Amino acid sequence: MSPPPSKLYDLFVIGGGINGAAIACDAAGRGLAVALAEERDFAEGTSSRSSKLIHGGLRYLETYDFRLVRHALLEREILMAKAPHLVWPIRLVLPHVPSLRPRWLIRLGLIFYDFLARRRRLPRSQAIDLRRHPFGQALKTSLTHAFAYSDCRGDDARLVIANVQGAAAHGADILARHRFVGAQRHPDRWRIELENKLTGRRSEIGAKLLVNAAGPWVIAVGGTVEGVATARRLRMVRGGHIVVPRQWEGEHGYFIQTRDNRTMELFPYEGDFTSIGTTDEPWEEAPEKVTVSDKEIDYMLEEANQYLRKPVSRADIVWRYAGVRPLFEVGSGRDGDLSTLTRDYAFEIDGGEGRAPALTVFGGKLTTHRRLAEHAMAELARFFPSMRDGRSRTESLPGGDFGPGGMEGHTAALQHDVAWLPEKQLRRYVKLYGTKARALLGPARSLADLGRLFGADLYQCEVDYLMDREWALAAEDIVWRRTKLGLRMTPAEIEALGIYMASRPPAWSQGGYS
Repeated sequence: MSPPPSKLYDLFVIGGGINGAAIACDAAGRGLAVALAEERDFAEGTSSRSSKLIHGGLRYLETYDFRLVRHALLEREILMAKAPHLVWPIRLVLPHVPSLRPRWLIRLGLIFYDFLARRRRLPRSQAIDLRRHPFGQALKTSLTHAFAYSDCRGDDARLVIANVQGAAAHGADILARHRFVGAQRHPDRWRIELENKLTGRRSEIGAKLLVNAAGPWVIAVGGTVEGVATARRLRMVRGGHIVVPRQWEGEHGYFIQTRDNRTMELFPYEGDFTSIGTTDEPWEEAPEKVTVSDKEIDYMLEEANQYLRKPVSRADIVWRYAGVRPLFEVGSGRDGDLSTLTRDYAFEIDGGEGRAPALTVFGGKLTTHRRLAEHAMAELARFFPSMRDGRSRTESLPGGDFGPGGMEGHTAALQHDVAWLPEKQLRRYVKLYGTKARALLGPARSLADLGRLFGADLYQCEVDYLMDREWALAAEDIVWRRTKLGLRMTPAEIEALGIYMASRPPAWSQGGYS
């Protein structure tokens, strides 16, 4: 898609990660004319490389970041209602190690966590005896006591796509694979130059207000915006993760204390696997170059094996990934002191009164993306006095409108309609696409109607849907972000998928406008 040269947008959003997508979705839902541009694939950066948790941040209580914890816990409840197929509960087990934090301190922290949450859907925390409870079966016998509490898991990349789809459903123009070249400021508008990364063609559009939500690239992008400067200092922190085969029965996870007084999570991932992470290491290079270091892998394995009865090794690793968190300082901390960094977000607004305004977004976390967008629009309300009230607190994200029967009721009804489809495959569709799973299947009446099988249970029908409806362009967009089926496919199968996708570019990539 290329933008129409004559259109003047109310809001132009740079960045197709979770924050940019959420702001575009919220703004379009209020009736504003919105465009969203992303140079790479949506969620290709930090937003698909998170810990996959929708949580309040129990460890943030130790840094007295009560406001962030409170807001995140409230958002946890909202997101479970808005997108139940993408956000779902998990019971986390925190084993007690006598040489680390005392039991009374952990219990007190969890009581406070429960209090801040004002829970509606999730059970409260409890003390458990690992010698008698099933949660202790995967742990070393030397661990005898633990605490269990509730949080949520989430599909980070698909939450981004759902927000982009929500923006599009409200009329936003989605400019996939468009690089933001720069912007010139005028009294009442921005003159914005874009480059279509697929065709090389450049175009110009106008917008009344510019939003820089480029995540780790926010400072670099800001340097191409005329007349906007920031004094905010960002610090890039690398978070690494590894994925290994499933290590225990049950859907619970473990929240473990490390010997250097940090924390890590171990939890079931994509059915047959276990995710282990994360790390916190300073990152000085370009965000797109981030990788998991050997040192981080050794650290994660060593710390996990302090708890697991059955050790994991490098030979068990089936996938590794790292993301860069763009954190900002909340004090005058020393270089290398990560304690001065917050996982919260902040805004800077530049302009107004004869100078076209710009909003720059710093920080943020997956859990609070909706609140960030709502807060951003509250800050921008003075520039758009006629915009409607926001609906993001109660409006379902695309695919999340299951109705009274919920996700299980919808799955059962759909299973009756497509009895020929294997139940496991159907459940995967509903988990990824929610109520849109039926549209994916189209007129298919048998597995043969789904077309070519590329590997695992990835059929041509799903590939075409992802290309045409979800802006996927390359094999990695599908196997590592839209579906995570790269965990179950061979390199040869992924290569064949890429060849097929290159042979049928979707309509939106051809320079047309819709």
